[in-house]
Amino acid sequence: MDNKGKRAPEEMKFSYGGQAVIEGVMMRGAHSMAVAVRNPQGQIVIHEQPLSARLYRGRIARTPFLRGLIGLWDAMGLGIRALMWSADVALDDEDDISFHGPIGWLTIGISLIIGIGIFFLLPTTAATGIGSALGLSTTAEEIVLDEDGNEVVLENGGGNFLAYQALPIGFDALVINLIEGVVQLTILVVYIWFVGRTTDGRRIFAYHGAEHKTINAYEAGDDLLPEIVSQHPIEHPRCGTAFLLTVVFVSVFLFSLIGRPPFALLILSRVLFIPVIAGVAYEFLKYTAANLDKAWIRFMIRPNLALQHLTTNEPGLDMIEVAIVSFKRVLLSEGLLEEEEAAIPPARPEAAHVPGGD
Repeated sequence: MDNKGKRAPEEMKFSYGGQAVIEGVMMRGAHSMAVAVRNPQGQIVIHEQPLSARLYRGRIARTPFLRGLIGLWDAMGLGIRALMWSADVALDDEDDISFHGPIGWLTIGISLIIGIGIFFLLPTTAATGIGSALGLSTTAEEIVLDEDGNEVVLENGGGNFLAYQALPIGFDALVINLIEGVVQLTILVVYIWFVGRTTDGRRIFAYHGAEHKTINAYEAGDDLLPEIVSQHPIEHPRCGTAFLLTVVFVSVFLFSLIGRPPFALLILSRVLFIPVIAGVAYEFLKYTAANLDKAWIRFMIRPNLALQHLTTNEPGLDMIEVAIVSFKRVLLSEGLLEEEEAAIPPARPEAAHVPGGD
């Protein structure tokens, strides 16, 4: 930004968001998204795309709880395809990856199935088994008549823990749902930890830090210069990592309201409740981000901010430069910058990195 003085934070009505990608950052505004990636020659390559007015500026974006679906779309739609595009650019194999069409929808569908399977259905199944082992649920029984007309009690499933008696709302159901939440959180933390142990994972997490610092600097009204942006916090209250942790806690609460239905219905409930959980989690994050002046809010979001230290690393100035370029292209689409202010800086070969390299 120019040096005409700080912008008043209350002038910024839109909550900008973003995501780290391979050797770059994706930023999203109300009108467009931009992905900036540094290629092996040290150049910053940009992909820009207008966003659906109906989704990002229409009734959904203004309706509480429904607007949480936009966060899901960012992660499963824009985020996955931006990640694929960034991989090709970072590997110097830039193709015109379609952000629309059958390939894009297929990518979203596969990613959605994998995500639901790992972070929802696997914990549900595991918690059901643990609950059975702890004696919190019993095998379902069926009463039949034998050939003499006498009632006989049969155990369904031959001891299969998935064939259990449905549990109404109560202590046992609450405990199993808590176990499910712990399993969800454990899978999430282990996954993040594993990614963060890889060389490329550490760099992605550093770009994640660059994304946070850039948005924090803008929301504070500071100039978008690498040296200034680098002084801002690495955490952000609207982070996607915070969203995932909030989803875990919200899911435990909501699922406790329906007890533990038969396993088939239990699995179906986990899928059908995803939009509801996303909506509640989004509103919680939006509320807490807007009320950080309250001490009890700052205390409440400490776990969210702490978890972000697993997904963010301190970025170098060259990484912050990429995040700033991406964000400025979004601000340009909003009419908040002139073209010359959002110009792409010259290549920096010394800042280039090939994924998978040392």
